[in-house]
Amino acid sequence: MLNWANRFNICSFLDNHQYSSNYHGVECLVAAGAAQVFNPTENILAQLSSFCKQQNDWLFGHINYDLKNSIEPLHSSHPDHIGFPDIFFFQPEIILQLQDNRLTISSLTTEPKIIFEEITNSVCTMDHGPSAVTVNPRISKEQYIQTIQQLLKHIQRGDCYEINFCQEFYATQVSINPLHVYEQLTAISPNPFSCFYKLDEKYLLCASPERYLQKKGNRLLSQPIKGTFKRNMDSTKADELLKQQLQQSQKDRSENVMVVDLVRNDLSRICKEGTVQVEELFGVYSFPQVHQMISSITGELQEGIDFAGILKATFPMGSMTGAPKRKVMELIEQYEKTKRGIYSGAVGYISPAKDFDFNVVIRSILYNAHTQYLSYLVGGGITFYSNPEKEYEECLLKAEAIQKVLQKLA
Repeated sequence: MLNWANRFNICSFLDNHQYSSNYHGVECLVAAGAAQVFNPTENILAQLSSFCKQQNDWLFGHINYDLKNSIEPLHSSHPDHIGFPDIFFFQPEIILQLQDNRLTISSLTTEPKIIFEEITNSVCTMDHGPSAVTVNPRISKEQYIQTIQQLLKHIQRGDCYEINFCQEFYATQVSINPLHVYEQLTAISPNPFSCFYKLDEKYLLCASPERYLQKKGNRLLSQPIKGTFKRNMDSTKADELLKQQLQQSQKDRSENVMVVDLVRNDLSRICKEGTVQVEELFGVYSFPQVHQMISSITGELQEGIDFAGILKATFPMGSMTGAPKRKVMELIEQYEKTKRGIYSGAVGYISPAKDFDFNVVIRSILYNAHTQYLSYLVGGGITFYSNPEKEYEECLLKAEAIQKVLQKLA
């Protein structure tokens, strides 16, 4: 299906890799071709509200981290070498839904039988690109540690109590086959919020384990991740011990509960009074490379609040900012060196019933085929308990799957 979808200039391939969860409804959801697009550059939230009201069909797309500038009186002046717009949605020409080995095909343009035959006969190209990609850090390890030390001073002064700081690794003059790279990435790291997202020459190759926000009926669900330990795949006993250590880690619990409080506060602005609840606190889940600490927060949406209103109250997600949100976004702009763009934004869909589900764009490769620029960003939540050296090591751990893919392309 993915190889077939890649023939379109615009497509979104969302795959949960068969992770078992009460919160997932579809194993794989594919949108291909654009019957209509939404790509405003000003008055974004007001236009988004009007656009969604006019639509009674599926919408797929993304929200850049930098939509924050339309929500708060903020700005972004750093370079953006990938070029995803701040927000983009499209009404697909064709939608594929895979669940329980049953494929459902919906199309505005072509008979489903013809599409099924095209998918069945689709052949994957073997043009894999270069043998390896060598990336460079945007800042050195020493600069990273110095920055964390500066951020710890802000925390000690009371300017903030948690801040998510990210760094970029990049390569120029790179020619890759994005489809091949995505397949390699998800083979190593098959996470439940993975996506292959293509917007003309711009690609997002995403192996995210994190949900930003889901809406089903009037119920909202957010599942922030804070807390990461490397797995030991050579010893089940040692791996279980690492899982227990993450569960008991004071630093990671502190980081996680701060984000949970922030999400609760965000949801309380748009949910009925008394309905915001923490369904699970400090849940530890195992993924191919790492154990992650995940909490689940729910709330019952007030009547009359649409998708734009929900974004205004909750975006960007607290796990990728810190708290207090506006102040830390100002500090992020001050200390980071790259415009985040789609990284730490969200990709997902809105259904005809106005339900939706969006991931958090992390553990991702960004690529612009026109400029041949490739990058990935990694970061972590900095709190009073943070050790700069260990924070740097955690960044490298989060990027481990990406590095493996880029080093062994063949």
